[in-house]
Amino acid sequence: MLAYTYPLLSIFWTMLEFFFFVLWIWLLIYIFMDIFRSHDMGGFAKAIWVLFVIVLPFLGVLVYLIARGGSMHERAEKQAEAQQKAFDDYVKKAAGGSGGNSADELAKLADLKAKGVLTDAEFEAQKAKILS
Repeated sequence: MLAYTYPLLSIFWTMLEFFFFVLWIWLLIYIFMDIFRSHDMGGFAKAIWVLFVIVLPFLGVLVYLIARGGSMHERAEKQAEAQQKAFDDYVKKAAGGSGGNSADELAKLADLKAKGVLTDAEFEAQKAKILS
């Protein structure tokens, strides 16, 4: 019964409408993220862009993509690099303790060798690794 009242073409059309709706929402979210991520615009310019996109959504999005779309990937790349640098710094801090100071590392190794925890071969191997 459903096949007669809701033909196949209508199903495809509904799926296409749903796809474009999700795409539209994603595009709006991405543009809002880009507006607030941008450090080259002041607060007033950001407010104007947000109002423009909210009041005239289709025209606002198209104008924003034409005017500032070329540099959207640059801002996203800068933020990704900043996040990666912060993550790398955190990992180095958490893993290294002293932050990679080779003199401190050598002192710790010498102390472990003096206590008998490390053999001469292990000490030399770790020393070569730190100095390289």
